[in-house]
Amino acid sequence: MDKIERITALHRILKAARYPVTVRRLQDELGCSRATAYRDLAYLRDALMAPIEGDGEAGFRYAAGEGDRFELPGLWLSSEELYALLAAQQLLSRTTGGVLSSALAPLQKRIESLLADHAGVAQWPVERVRVIPHRGRKLDEAGFRTVAAAVLERRRLQFEYRARSTDERTRRTVSPQRITHYRDNWYLDAWDHEREGLRSFAADRISQARMLDETTTDIGSEQLSQHLASSYGIFSGEPKGWATIVFSAKAARWVADEQWHSKQQGRFLPDGRYELKVPYSASRELLMDVLHYGADAEIVAPPVLREQAKSLLALALGNYEH
Repeated sequence: MDKIERITALHRILKAARYPVTVRRLQDELGCSRATAYRDLAYLRDALMAPIEGDGEAGFRYAAGEGDRFELPGLWLSSEELYALLAAQQLLSRTTGGVLSSALAPLQKRIESLLADHAGVAQWPVERVRVIPHRGRKLDEAGFRTVAAAVLERRRLQFEYRARSTDERTRRTVSPQRITHYRDNWYLDAWDHEREGLRSFAADRISQARMLDETTTDIGSEQLSQHLASSYGIFSGEPKGWATIVFSAKAARWVADEQWHSKQQGRFLPDGRYELKVPYSASRELLMDVLHYGADAEIVAPPVLREQAKSLLALALGNYEH
């Protein structure tokens, strides 16, 4: 048990105690030496201003009337919780181009200070946590904050959207449902009022975002999950069918451990290859992922998806014929 966990446990013991607690009991419950128990008592009393009274012979407890009101100040988490929180902050700040880093900076400094105190060093080595972004797209921080605020405050949102596939600009009025972080990029899941349907918008393609005074039209979580999570990838919807992909024995070692979809079905074939089945709606993202494996992947079914893959490979090959 480390220092913060001992202090937390000590506080809990003293707060629940109706009578003074002996040092021997504290040693047993905290799993520490007599000297450490005294040091923790002194830290809790002197540094954290806990209303501790008593002595080594009679035992220790919180002063009557004051103990009920006393709580540990500020952010007081176990080392495991601090490590997890710091790792999450690093992940968010380094994979979103700093969108959340400024908002979380004060919290990060507090976490780093507490971790340094744990380890008995002057500064916690944050550089030992490394996150490498992969194909993340640049975001407008102010615009993203408006989008996120609309989601959290449950207010309608109006913005200009530039579709990546057609480069067409449209003006949208939506009821934000949630924001989703997927493959190092942020997306807005929303009810589009003009089109009367659920849509997913890439946050980096949103501009001139403005919150409206009207409250959102909320969509039930079951309908959201059915429409936005039932098919393959972020560009989902009602599944049109199931794709069957067979991977070579070499690629099977990686694919068998990958999570492509929550409802995927996979099995090893007798010759060592791996067969993966996933539901899909829009084929674009699925084709991109399959073609990423090159000659180690083959779409077996349905025929229309197989033909689409063949057409894309033929177009790619045409780029090298001159």
